[in-house]
Amino acid sequence: MSTSRITESAAGEEPAGMRSIDSLAGIPVEAPVDIRVDIQVDIPGAPSSPGGWDTCSDALLADSLATVDKEADKEVDKAADKRPYTAGGKTPDQASGRTTGRKPPAPRRGPADPVRALMHRHRELCERAVDPLEIAAGLEAHGVTDRTAARFRHRDVFSLAEELYARVPRGAESSAAADRPVGVAPTQTRPGAGRTLLVLLPGAVCALAVAGLEAMEGAARIAAGAVGALLAAGVLTLCLRHGPLRAQRRTLPAVRLWTLWLLAYAAYGEGLLDQIGGGPDGPLPMTPAPLVALAAAVAPAACCAWLFSVQARRRLDGSRGLEEFASGVRPLLLGVVALYVCALTALVLLVGLALPHTSAVPAVALGALLFLARLLIVHGFPESAAAGLAAACAAEATAPALLLAGRLPGCGFLAGPVEAAVGAWGAGSVPAIACGTAALGLLAHATAALSRASAHTV
Repeated sequence: MSTSRITESAAGEEPAGMRSIDSLAGIPVEAPVDIRVDIQVDIPGAPSSPGGWDTCSDALLADSLATVDKEADKEVDKAADKRPYTAGGKTPDQASGRTTGRKPPAPRRGPADPVRALMHRHRELCERAVDPLEIAAGLEAHGVTDRTAARFRHRDVFSLAEELYARVPRGAESSAAADRPVGVAPTQTRPGAGRTLLVLLPGAVCALAVAGLEAMEGAARIAAGAVGALLAAGVLTLCLRHGPLRAQRRTLPAVRLWTLWLLAYAAYGEGLLDQIGGGPDGPLPMTPAPLVALAAAVAPAACCAWLFSVQARRRLDGSRGLEEFASGVRPLLLGVVALYVCALTALVLLVGLALPHTSAVPAVALGALLFLARLLIVHGFPESAAAGLAAACAAEATAPALLLAGRLPGCGFLAGPVEAAVGAWGAGSVPAIACGTAALGLLAHATAALSRASAHTV
């Protein structure tokens, strides 16, 4: 950084190549007047020694002034954002004619574009989003709230997401979004005839397998049961890998283990409790009616899951805030769960006409638990689903364990609660209480978890 000085003298002698202003104007001067003006300009990269003003110096001066102008414009923009607005662009004091001795507040130091840093941090999310709502859901999943959005000069997360969506370019996904029906999520297309038939297969295969068990004896009965179980498991796996119940790479191995335990207990749990409580010895009797009803309930479960996803997406499209969206999704979730429970109850009663069983409550409680667990897994909460299923399994395993412990000397009090429940409501009361309590816990958790916008973009 160097300083160039230009000195203009109008006293007596005139510098070479220069004439005084008075002589140029033709005005006589009675006495010599000394006028000396020093102009100092700090120019980056200017020559360190005084000398002639060349073309390079002019270019450097222009660049320096342009840089200063840009910085001044930024400071003015910052101050304008904080200045109270009145008609004509004046402050309240200027509009009323009052003057104050206070100095205007100094602009706060910070980035001129605060959204730019957020845009670079979540660029991948913004590039693959097909609408601003997916960006809003992703920001919410990363902990961005309406209060955080206010720091970026936006009223809420949705407004911030709209700016990010407008500023970040995208590829072919935007055109694909235009062809998608309104209110339908990218992974939730309208089910076709093939998927409709697929969700009906588990109930049909399970019913045929039970019919084969009833018609055969001995080794043939065992073989028919094994083949039927494998076919039912195969078609059920296909249903869970396609359609609204699909949750690829979002499930946990423990979920499968707890689900198998619950299904096995639904088929053999009542017979096990009867034998431990003093019933006749022999092979454990099987209760196939709950399994057939639950297999047939895969179809209404898929319909209800698809309905919840589509309606939640439509509410997300029409909401202008996270609280507004949550308040609309909570009753939707409760209504969908109630619809599924009603459909499951009707199926359990219908199956009970052909395959009599003691009570429909255990099967309904188990079906509600499995439906809520799957709904949580589909929307990205496999840990919560596994915890609910594990709690129900623990409660069901505790009941026979307490009955066995009650046979020990001096430990009869341990079996008292289980014996009282079985004596009052039957052996089916144990799975009904265990699954019903776990289902209520999952419902309370799902009401909070699935009311978040981020739960509908996974």
